[in-house]
Amino acid sequence: MTTALWPAPFSATPLDATVTIPASKSLTNRYLVLAALADGESRLRAPLQSRDSDLMIGALRAMGATITEVAGGGDVPDLVVTPIPAGFSAPEDGTITVDCGLAGTVMRFVPPLAALVSGAVRFDGDPGALVRPMAPIVAGLEGLGVRVEDGEDGFLPFTVHGTGAVAGGHVKIDAGSSSQFISALLLVASRFTDGLHLEHTGESVPSVDHISMTVEILRSVGVVVDDSTPKHWLVQPGPVAAFDVLLEQDLSNAGPFLAAALATRGTVRIPNWPINTTQVGDKWREILPQFGATVTLEDGTLTVTGGAEILGVDLSDTSELAPSAAAICALASTPSRLRGIAHLRGHETDRLAALVAEINALGGDAEETEDGLIINPAPLRGGVFHSYHDHRMATAGAIIGLAVPGVEVENIATTSKTMPNFPAMWAAMVSQTAGA
Repeated sequence: MTTALWPAPFSATPLDATVTIPASKSLTNRYLVLAALADGESRLRAPLQSRDSDLMIGALRAMGATITEVAGGGDVPDLVVTPIPAGFSAPEDGTITVDCGLAGTVMRFVPPLAALVSGAVRFDGDPGALVRPMAPIVAGLEGLGVRVEDGEDGFLPFTVHGTGAVAGGHVKIDAGSSSQFISALLLVASRFTDGLHLEHTGESVPSVDHISMTVEILRSVGVVVDDSTPKHWLVQPGPVAAFDVLLEQDLSNAGPFLAAALATRGTVRIPNWPINTTQVGDKWREILPQFGATVTLEDGTLTVTGGAEILGVDLSDTSELAPSAAAICALASTPSRLRGIAHLRGHETDRLAALVAEINALGGDAEETEDGLIINPAPLRGGVFHSYHDHRMATAGAIIGLAVPGVEVENIATTSKTMPNFPAMWAAMVSQTAGA
């Protein structure tokens, strides 16, 4: 089966564009989990509508939560969530099945929640999900006395056999392959009878900003978390307070649009940029000036203007921002190095290998290192940029296509994972050129 190719828009003219980004996937799915555990009805205002959030909604509904769309103040409906009823159980003669798709937040965050309902909950997903690491979740649950069937190999599919309660206590895991394993257990820990003392046994944890996001959200809904000791998190037992929250836009998904300013030597503005945020995407304000861009945040609008040339960079732990950063590096006039991102090999695809393959296929000069990438200047040409069913690979191809005519992105529809309207948003941005 062949997948349609999307001719990436090329711009020979500097952009002068304003773009509004949909809500954060990371925030939407964390708040949905907490709403399913809360002590009353919660409301998520202007949440993300995407495949990942739809999969999370489906998983929570399957376990007894009621989630209803209601009219909101924006372009997308709000979500009103009635939590999972006390004593909810799977049918005696059957198993609840959760489709994780390719969503890391679903496959990692929901199994600990399933341990708090009674009965069997089976987790499965897309073919690409079946090779993503899951062993730390299995180990964590089993360390808490939860039975996990078919989890020996550390991959999906497997079945969690919940008893309606988890005692909690001290559990050790190695979360070196993903911060999501820490967040997954923290999100539900206050509903364990004795709370949780979670200890990371490995060296560094990747994407620590996402753990900080989880901790801050938990505190905002009344959960007591002590993260003062490195590699240890202590969560006290107690209720999750019902909430009413307006979701921030996804600052990671803003990255490709901001990169467009550099690729075209133009200007892109994103309004409603939060002054204070836990999102890793806020790092774009620090990253893009290193490429030679001018970045300002005034009156809530982030404005990025590309420089006369794109400078090479040496960046550490760019996490999920790395594919967009790598695309900018491929257009730079001097060498670049991205470090501290070895864990990207276990994302939707092996992002390091995929980036090297696709940049080099267009004439670039990229190579893997033990923990990242080296990308040297090279003249690029048009060709097919494969997405590997990975939304961030697809948007990386779109960035390169702005500056290199003739780039075609395979399966641009995979961007629906977190940004369903990406192709239309991208085309609308490109139509806003300087002097138009």
